[in-house]
Amino acid sequence: MNNAMNKLTVIGVATLVAGCVSTVPEWNAESRETTLKWFLENEYGVRPPEAERPSVSFAAIEPDAVMMDGAAVRKRTRISYAGPYGTNSFDVTAFIPKKVTKPAPAFVLICNRDPSVNIDPTRARKSDFWPAEEIVRRGYAAITFYNGDLAPDRAIGNSAGVFTCYDKPWSKSGHRAFNAWGTLSAWAWGASRVMDWIETEPSLDAKHVAVVGHSRGGKTALLTGVTDARFAMACVNDSGCSGAKLNRMDLPESESIAIITRNFPYWFCENYRMWVNRDKEMPFDQHQFLALMAPRLVAVGSAEDDKWAGPKGEGESCRLARPAWDDPTCVDYHVRPGGHDLNLVDWTAYMDFADRKGWRN
Repeated sequence: MNNAMNKLTVIGVATLVAGCVSTVPEWNAESRETTLKWFLENEYGVRPPEAERPSVSFAAIEPDAVMMDGAAVRKRTRISYAGPYGTNSFDVTAFIPKKVTKPAPAFVLICNRDPSVNIDPTRARKSDFWPAEEIVRRGYAAITFYNGDLAPDRAIGNSAGVFTCYDKPWSKSGHRAFNAWGTLSAWAWGASRVMDWIETEPSLDAKHVAVVGHSRGGKTALLTGVTDARFAMACVNDSGCSGAKLNRMDLPESESIAIITRNFPYWFCENYRMWVNRDKEMPFDQHQFLALMAPRLVAVGSAEDDKWAGPKGEGESCRLARPAWDDPTCVDYHVRPGGHDLNLVDWTAYMDFADRKGWRN
């Protein structure tokens, strides 16, 4: 781990491809912890100490059910948590391959779309956004939760859900600290609680778990993987600005820090606004955050027509991050035809990558 992180200074001075107005400045990181702290303080926010040591419990919502024509066992679990200012809970659905002789590796989807349509636990409605049947057929457990159950995706999000359990009430604190955690961090915190449950489930292989997310969920998946080393892989799909995309590349059709902090300020800490219209002055860029996944696996997916997410910036970020790994094949990148979506092509790429790395051997 330390060897990989020392390579951050090497990738920090790499020259970008044509279309970038300047090179990325050198990143003088003394350690992985120093680098991570910089990003949390200036972009994603810092969680309260109590949230890093949560009290968590698990309870079955209903009896396990054999589904998918006998191919899977469905488990539905309620994860409850308690903080100094309250308690709350959210639900997790897992389809675990039934015809396996050893614990199954898993893909955990952070769902940021309508859960009734995209992650229906009854499977009456199915979507390529979460092709649970195909995931199970490939030998992986398909696990998901809805991000909105942790914190709503709207401007008041920082005063609801998980925040009410760990943040001092605003009426007592006066205001949130400029480095306080944003909603992306709250959703990532939820993914870590799912990992807490996975570690208690003997039918699951907790050493081979990937976290998956699309768009804002893709940003969240990357943040989850970086902040929780128990995840062996992060699958970062169409994540764009503040995800895998470089900020310093000249991509006029893609989202910028100014736009994203105007439309979704609650996703981040207040300090991130300091970099509005100063993208090219920043002493860091997202490939360095991507490199914090080393030596674990990371898979980035883009779409050719998704100009808003900046596929060129996502692909270049992967290229610049690879030197942080002793084995550059631990960073996978694919770009598919089409627009902003998570579909079976993306899922196939992520599962193929896990297969190549021996997850089902």
